[in-house]
Amino acid sequence: QVQLVESGGGLGQAGGSLDLSCAASGTILRVYTMGWYRQAPGQQRELVAQITRGQVRNYQDSVKGRFTIDMDKVNNIAYLRMNSLKPEDTAVYYCTADVQMTDHEDIRTYWGQGTQVTVSS
Repeated sequence: QVQLVESGGGLGQAGGSLDLSCAASGTILRVYTMGWYRQAPGQQRELVAQITRGQVRNYQDSVKGRFTIDMDKVNNIAYLRMNSLKPEDTAVYYCTADVQMTDHEDIRTYWGQGTQVTVSS
């Protein structure tokens, strides 16, 4: 199996910064994509940022220029640097990873447990 363990987040101030990290572990042949989704109360889960193994990055429009995603391909860790935080960034942030466990298995998407990010005004 594959486990995603998130760390970071917590309470931040508007205009400030917070960092998230997500480590994938378990039976892993290759991680193809890692990313972050978020879900605010009463809202649908939405993509925040995603990075491929080839370092292609994709961001939600509302975080472009403020958030940066990176991936350590050797250790299968994703990082999300969140700058210029806004109260509307408040949500539970979920890490995802598209992982192939062995040569004989398909690529599957795994999810972390989620970590709370709260931005005060």
